[in-house]
Formats: sequence, structure tokens, C-alpha cells
Amino acid sequence: MANSSKFSQTVLSAPLGQTHLFFLGQAGFIVKSASGKYIGYDMYLSDCVYRTEQKDGLQRLLPQILDTESIPFDFIVASHAHRDHFDEDSLPELMQNTKAQLFASLSCENDVERLRIDKSRCTFVSVCDKLTFNDIEFHFVPCDHGDGAPDAVGLVLSVDSKKIYFTGDTCLRLDMADYFRALGKFDVMAAPINGAWGNLDETECAAWANALQPTLTIPCHYGMFALHGGNPDKFAQIMKTNYHDLHFSIVKQGESIIL
Repeated sequence: MANSSKFSQTVLSAPLGQTHLFFLGQAGFIVKSASGKYIGYDMYLSDCVYRTEQKDGLQRLLPQILDTESIPFDFIVASHAHRDHFDEDSLPELMQNTKAQLFASLSCENDVERLRIDKSRCTFVSVCDKLTFNDIEFHFVPCDHGDGAPDAVGLVLSVDSKKIYFTGDTCLRLDMADYFRALGKFDVMAAPINGAWGNLDETECAAWANALQPTLTIPCHYGMFALHGGNPDKFAQIMKTNYHDLHFSIVKQGESIIL
């Protein structure tokens, strides 16, 4: 895949000494730390949602820009067991890199066993769990994805003295704002805008950004499936109209920002 080769080279050649955040599409991101550590979050690299569901509207619409062998991931996070977050067609191959460690929500354990992924390099996480590796901390935080994924978790990733808040799949829980504000200022918040299956829509994502006041908000979880909603232009207009003091960025698939 030419697009995969081009994107992986972009990631691999991103200069050390800076923190890079790449958007893979859907809810997937890659963080490359200043020291060259690679962290993959909710990476959806295949078309396994359609393969397993066989439902019109769940075919992959965005191109596959990364193969499973290009990036030597140090850490991989799967926030819950839904296939666009726990990609069962890609994770076994990603974990063939024997240095990779997988952090996944509790309900992913059966999938790990079924796929014969090395459990010695897997940690099954719950809300409030913290895992620290030198200057990188994974702090798993609440999200509310309803009864379909009650063990789903969000993540506050602390790396290079920066805090990146991945909300995970969640509805709007303004009653939790004080909890998150107590965690400190977020340099980036990445949050869904698709408004389906209990997730934030464009208006709710903007309201959550206003409640938490991150330095930068990045909308995600749109454009992959016809059955998912989410309009980044609508989100941008809401932010400009109602929360014009808040910064946001519409990051396209394959693009990155430097934190």
C-alpha cells in the first residue's frame, strides 16, 4: 500500500526532541514521544468491522494508511472491545513486535486469549489504573459508553511534560467535569463527534471542551463508516460561534500536530 508506506515514513522520520500526535482516522492516534517511543491508541487499521458485522454502512470508507509492520510500537491501547477500537485483524500482527505492550479494557481479555496474543505483554485496565514507564504515564479515566461497553475507559496520557486526554467513546457527562479538571490542564483533548451509539455529537463535544478548557481540542470518530455521523465543519462552526476563545484543530487522516 503506497499510502501506508508514505505515512509510516512520515511517522518514522518525525524528528526527535518534539512530541508528535498523528491522526489515523476514526478514534485512532499515534503519539511519537521526544525520545522516540511509539504509542498507538485505538488504531483501526483493517476492515474487520464489516467483516464481522456484514452490515451495509459499516464498510471502511477511509483509506488504510498504515500496515501492521511499519511502526515498532512500544505501547498499544485499546479502550474497549468494539472492533473499531480493538481491531482483531490487526492487533495480533501488531503484537508480533515483541517489545510492544498492550493495555486494554477488561472485556478484551477473551479476545486476547482467542487471538493467542501473548498475555505476558498485556495489561487489562480499569478506571483509575495508572501505569508509569520512565517519563510516560497512562492514567485510565472514566467514560460512559453505555451498557454496550460498561468497562470502556478514557485515557490521560502524560508524555514529555504534556497531557493528552483521549475521552474514549462517551456521552456527555458534565457532572464529571470537576473530576477531570482536578487532573490538571490538558494540552490536547481528542473526543468523538459522531453522535451515534451514545457518543458525543458536535454540540456535546464543544460543550465538553468548554467545561474542561483544554489548550486544544481535536474532534475524531467520524468519516469511517456511513452509519456513523459526525461533521467536523459543523463542530468548527459551533466552536467559532459559541466558544470563540477555545482553540481547536480539524486534523485530517494522516496529518499530525507538534505539541
